Amino acid sequence: VQLQASGGGLVQAGGSLRLSCAASGRTFKDYTVAWFRQPPGKELEFVAAIRWNTRTPFYADSVKDRFTVSRDESDDTVYLQMDSLNPEDTAVYYCAAADRIIWGLKHDPGAYDNWGQGTLVTVSS
Repeated sequence: VQLQASGGGLVQAGGSLRLSCAASGRTFKDYTVAWFRQPPGKELEFVAAIRWNTRTPFYADSVKDRFTVSRDESDDTVYLQMDSLNPEDTAVYYCAAADRIIWGLKHDPGAYDNWGQGTLVTVSS
């Protein structure tokens, strides 16, 4: 599956953005789709994941209650709704996907073998 991430941009603190991760080549059925981010000068970190078949979501503590991951079967897209953004959320955001993933490894970037290009989110103070 090929992934196309979009939706990044510049937003003021307290604002919202919605990122999209669209599948091509095949559907997301049986996949776990995740969002990771890499802040400037820092390592890649897990943000959220969703199991496509069951819609089960999971979030990093740093974004819980502010971000919402969802999926739309009609267009094979996973969304990341980001609310109450703060400057610490500034990063390049990546979507990743893997089938037959062990749910306990959903936070591990090494568990994903399909990656989209990054989309930059900049939150100004």
